[in-house]
Amino acid sequence: MAASNTILDLDGVNPSILLSTAVNPDGVRRILMDQQKGDLASLVAGRKMATVQDLEDDGDSESSSPRAARQHGPPILPSSSTESDLPVGGRSDAKVPFSLSDPAFSHLPLKTDGAARAAADEAFPVNVERTQTPLAKFKLDPCAYPPPPHKYGPVVLVSCYTDFSDLAHGPRGTEAARAMRSYRLNISDGTLTLLSLVGEKVMHNPAFTRRHPSLPIVYTCTESVKKEGQIISLKVEGSTGALDEHCARVGAGGTSTCYLTIHPKGRRMLLVNYWDSTINTLELEADGTVGRVLASYDPKLGKPMKASSDEHVNHSRNDDEAQAERQGDPHAHAVVLDPASGCIAYVPDLGMDVIRQLYFDEASGTLSPCGEVASGIKVKGSRRGLGPRYMQFHPSLNMAYVVNELSSEIAVFEFHPAFAANIAMCATVADKQGTAPTDKQAVLARAAPTLSLAQSISTLPEAYPRELNTCGRVTIHPTGDFVVTSNRGHDSVAVHRIHKDSTPPGLLTLAGIFHTRGETPRHFQFDKTGQWLLVANQDSNTVAVFGFNCSTGAVTYSGNTYPCQSPNFVCVWDGA
Repeated sequence: MAASNTILDLDGVNPSILLSTAVNPDGVRRILMDQQKGDLASLVAGRKMATVQDLEDDGDSESSSPRAARQHGPPILPSSSTESDLPVGGRSDAKVPFSLSDPAFSHLPLKTDGAARAAADEAFPVNVERTQTPLAKFKLDPCAYPPPPHKYGPVVLVSCYTDFSDLAHGPRGTEAARAMRSYRLNISDGTLTLLSLVGEKVMHNPAFTRRHPSLPIVYTCTESVKKEGQIISLKVEGSTGALDEHCARVGAGGTSTCYLTIHPKGRRMLLVNYWDSTINTLELEADGTVGRVLASYDPKLGKPMKASSDEHVNHSRNDDEAQAERQGDPHAHAVVLDPASGCIAYVPDLGMDVIRQLYFDEASGTLSPCGEVASGIKVKGSRRGLGPRYMQFHPSLNMAYVVNELSSEIAVFEFHPAFAANIAMCATVADKQGTAPTDKQAVLARAAPTLSLAQSISTLPEAYPRELNTCGRVTIHPTGDFVVTSNRGHDSVAVHRIHKDSTPPGLLTLAGIFHTRGETPRHFQFDKTGQWLLVANQDSNTVAVFGFNCSTGAVTYSGNTYPCQSPNFVCVWDGA
């Protein structure tokens, strides 16, 4: 836009006006014209004639016409200046500020009437304190903008191994200085934001975490073949992810504690000690505090173990030598209550290749044997074991799925609720009749199995060597349509589709096997929507996030991997 040829008299103009409107020269002109009124008209006429004449006498080919004069624009002079002050070409940059933002404007002479000055001061106050708006006026409605992603969504807790020297198995990653951390999961893109970490050396090898069914509390157990395990209660602050100990720590009554279960009524906690195979019951108070040990069951019946905690094979191995030692003693690996009444506790025993049935008396916490079932089918002529590790019941079908760690297979069992109810009835009758404990146990020991094997299916490609792999976790997808297991060695997750129209309903077919972008996927977890799968790759020191297709069972890498030393367990808390 071409500049105007008017020459403005700046004498007597408050400099605050010029500084406040420096970005808008037209605004300056309007203010000056209001102040100078009629005098400005005659002044402009005289200055304009002089300006055009000077440009014509200059002789410059680019500025020898009135059009060129309009493009260059006139000099801006104070009233005390004369035409002789102008340099050749009509420009006055050397003496008079050319830009309205030039600080030299502040040195222009002031000459104005009191009314104009008062009006200017009111419109553009010079006092810095008066020009600052109080902060109280900038209050924002917190609902006007969405919170940042790390302020809402599920809290993800990851536990880590801190000391490899007293574990039954042999991790190959890096020992963690801080045993547990929390993240926030962004369910829109699968990213994780690190929220908090516990202090250094405050926990020793936490290995399994269980959420309280209704309180913002999680329980973790420590793993060591040489020290008694501990149950640690942590309160989760949903808004920040902070983890604080909720109550005093309680001894687990055994070594290498590896699994926790909370009874549906929330008054009892059952735990498993892998190394010495004991299963114990603890009190659980209404506020989530863990109390004393109520009862204990030892499948060894007090006999000493053959293996030594000071010298033993690496339980991560799966060759014949390692299997022979691992299956020389009972090794309980989990405890799961039946979904019908919660009175039958199932304990996969990796050392004995069986699933133990135990009648659970909630009032006393005692566990009484009431039968057992083989965890799968062994190959004839082979000494290789099955190694049942974990199991889970389907939420709507009478089926249970057991992962056999050593054979890399899923065993599918049909669950018979009527048989479980019969066991509970026999125990209740015995108690009412005052039957001696030994006689009651004899009656329960003759109970029929409540599980019957329906299928066994591999978690690996057909030609992959079984001795190079051990299975980790098994779980049922939140939709109830898939069973997912992890392969440690093949470094993958296997997804099997559940067929609800099969006979019996709940049989499996393979949907796919997917790499976990890391080594030794010891554990994994879904968020409650089932669209995100979080994998703890123990030996590559990473946590990886995958998208899960709820229709096909396909697992797709999200591109999100996070460093985490020796991660061994993932717990998703949805209370935030």
